[in-house]
Parts: sequence; C-alpha cells; structure tokens
Amino acid sequence: MSQTVDRALSILPLLAEGPANLEQVSVRLGVHKSTALRLLRTLHEHGMVYRQADQRYRLGARLFALAQQAVENLDVREIAHPHLVELNENCGHTVHLAVHEENEVLYIDKVESRYPVRMYSRIGKPVATTVAAVAKLLLADLPEPERRALAEKLDYPRYTPRSTPDATAFLAELAKVREQGWATDLGGHEESINCVAAPIRGADGRVIAAMSVSAPNVVVTADELLTLLPLVRRTADAISREYSGNGPAKHPE
Repeated sequence: MSQTVDRALSILPLLAEGPANLEQVSVRLGVHKSTALRLLRTLHEHGMVYRQADQRYRLGARLFALAQQAVENLDVREIAHPHLVELNENCGHTVHLAVHEENEVLYIDKVESRYPVRMYSRIGKPVATTVAAVAKLLLADLPEPERRALAEKLDYPRYTPRSTPDATAFLAELAKVREQGWATDLGGHEESINCVAAPIRGADGRVIAAMSVSAPNVVVTADELLTLLPLVRRTADAISREYSGNGPAKHPE
C-alpha cells in the first residue's frame, strides 16, 4: 500500500475516537504537521473529514453516507430484514444479522427489543469474535486450516468467567457448532445477556451470514431463550431459501 494512502486511512480510526486537532493527528501518525495538514485537507475535499469551528477535525458526512450505502447494497441484509422484523414481532427480543468480512465479524442489521432494556450493539460494529454466537457460526464454516490459523491469531479477552479461554477451547467450540448447525453465547460476553444464533446459507451451502436473538436474563432465562431456537432456525432457513433461490436450506449432517 502507498505510504500516503496508508497514512490518510490511519487518520479515520483516530477521528472515530472523537475530534482531534492537527497536532494530535501529526503525533499519532508520527509525521510533521505540514504532512498531516496535507492529508487532512485531501480527506476534507472528499468529504471524509470535516473541520469544525474550533479547528478540530471529525469524520465527515460523506464517509457515513458511503458506509450506509455499502450496508444497503448487501443483498442479504435487504432480503433478511423483513424476516428479522417478523421474528422480533414474534418474540420481542433483539435480533441481529452479521457477516464475516476482512477478518472481522460485523453486525449489518439490528431490530431492537420491545422492552426498555437495550443491548449495546450497533450496525457496522465488530462483534466479540471469541464469544459471539454469530461469530462462531461464521468462523465454524471456514475450512479447517483457516479456522486453526485464525484461532491461533486471536486474543481471548476474559469478558466474563464464561468467556472462551484459549485457542484450543475455541476450536473445540467451532467444531461443535459446525456439527450441530447452531450456536449460543450464554453469558460469554456479558454475564446478563444470552444469545442463540442460526446460519444463513447461500446456494452452495456455505454460510454467508448469521442471525441471532439476544435477551437479558432479567427478561428470560437462558433455558427459556433456547426454546426459541427452532423459530430462529426456521427464520434463517427462510432467508437462506430466498437468498439462494435453491429450495429448502439444508443443515449440515
């Protein structure tokens, strides 16, 4: 990658943390202020950053517009959304849709629960890879050498006592998920939140997305949430059939 392009792109995650002035940008990039200013001006001209009245820079509206356009052009999201809404109406809990892109698992759609408790998750936000049910489904579908290599590279934060502790445990969990065709996160990321998930498959049978239902245990227990698994799987199958146009989706043996 061009050094100039690399530096310019490095500015964006910095500004995602909040507005920053020229000096802060130059220090973070390790370049002279004149270089940082040139990069910021170029990004500003393309609407990727915006200079505020206080001379600090923040992410620009054009960047958000492009991100939204990219999300909207993901066909699986467009196809899945009505199904996610229907599932939410039936169960009342938060419903997510996620995909695996560029070594990250990202939420690309979310339908909020009907009750006041809200989950801290956002469209476009990466999931907690080692514990999230949707991530387990997406990564379990990778060829074995890729699964092993990825597992060895990951960090394993101990979000809760139920978090996946290491690569060996993660690979064992992925093997289980691959065999059974569904996944859970029962307090692995947040002790009070449980989740059940099912895969969405393309015409070739590969997992192209994953959907989940999540709820706090003050609303339903983990066992109660697990009773929704057949409904979640039927919803995922319906999306798979519509996405692939290839008849009923099949679960792996």
